[in-house]
Amino acid sequence: MDPQNPNKNKGDEDMTKRERVLSSLNNEEVDKVPVGFWFHFPEDMDLKNECVDATIKFYKDSDVDFIKIMCDGYFDYPNEIIPKIEKPEDWFLMKPLGEDHPFIEEQVQRAKEIVEKLKGDCCVFYNVFCPMSSLRFGTSDELLMDHLRKNPEAVMYAFDVIAKDAVALCRRLIKEAGCDGVYYCVQNAEEYRFTEEEYNKYVRPSDLYVLEHANEYSQNNILHCCGWAGDKNRIEVWRDYPAKAINWAVYVEDLTLKAGKEFFHGKCVLGGFDNRPEGILCSGTKEEIEDFTEQLVKESGKKGVMIGADCSLPRDVDKKHIQWVVEKVKTL
Repeated sequence: MDPQNPNKNKGDEDMTKRERVLSSLNNEEVDKVPVGFWFHFPEDMDLKNECVDATIKFYKDSDVDFIKIMCDGYFDYPNEIIPKIEKPEDWFLMKPLGEDHPFIEEQVQRAKEIVEKLKGDCCVFYNVFCPMSSLRFGTSDELLMDHLRKNPEAVMYAFDVIAKDAVALCRRLIKEAGCDGVYYCVQNAEEYRFTEEEYNKYVRPSDLYVLEHANEYSQNNILHCCGWAGDKNRIEVWRDYPAKAINWAVYVEDLTLKAGKEFFHGKCVLGGFDNRPEGILCSGTKEEIEDFTEQLVKESGKKGVMIGADCSLPRDVDKKHIQWVVEKVKTL
C-alpha cells in the first residue's frame, strides 16, 4: 500500500517509462500520468561536446518519463544562398542542403548518442522546426514577411526546399538515430501575422509536407503549437494536423488541457504548466506546485494526458521544481 495514497496498491505502478508514454500517446490506460519537461542548454555550454551528457544527467536527476532533445546550436538554417538574398525572386535559387550536410549529420549524431546511452529506458523525441520558422531564424522576420507579401510563390518555393531537408532530418533521426518520433514545432500563426486563409495558403503546405513524411517513419510524433512570443495564435489552423499528441501554450491560447483534448479531436495532450518565469512551476513553492499538479490531473484525467509545459522552461529553472511534479504524480 502506498502510504501517501492508501487507495493505490504498490503493484499498480508496474509500467516502464516507454510503456507509459506509448500508452498515453494511444489514449490507453496508464499507471500514472507521464511527465516531461525541457529547457535550452546554458549559453556557455559547448553544444557539440557537452549536451549529450547534460541531457542524460537531467533525465536521470529529474526522473521524467521521456526526453525531448533540444536542437540548440541548429536553429539557423545554414543555406549558402540566404546571405545573398536581396529581392524576393532570389529565393528561386535555393537548393536543399542534402541529407549528408553537417547541419543534418551532426543533429542525427547527437540524437544517436543520447538514444544509445539510454539503452531503451524511455521514449526520445527530437525537436524539428517547421520550414517557415527555419527560414525566419536564418534571415529576419521583416525580410521574410516583406518578400512573402511581394512574391509568395518565391518564398513558398524556399519553404518547400527547407521541407525536403526537414524530411531528411526526420527520417534519419527516426530510422538511424533511433528516436521514437519528432517533436514538430509549428509557429507563425499569430493573429497579427496572417489571416486563417493566408496561413493555410502560404504556410500549411510545407508544414504538412514535413509532418506527413515524419508519420511515414513513426506514428508517435508530437505536434508543438508554439506560443513562443506570447502572442495569441490562430490555433484553429493546426487543429487537423496529423500528429499522435498535441502540445500548445495553454496560457497564451487560454485553452486548458481538458478543453484542448476536445478541440484536437480527442488526441493525447501534453502540457498544463506555464513555462514563463512568473509561472507556478518556476516561481511557486513546493506546496503550490504539488497542489497545482494534483488539480491538473484531477481536471484533465489520466488517459491520453502527459504533463509538461507550454514550451521550453527558462534555462535557470530550479530542477527541484520538476522533481516535485514527478514525485507528486506518483501519488495520484
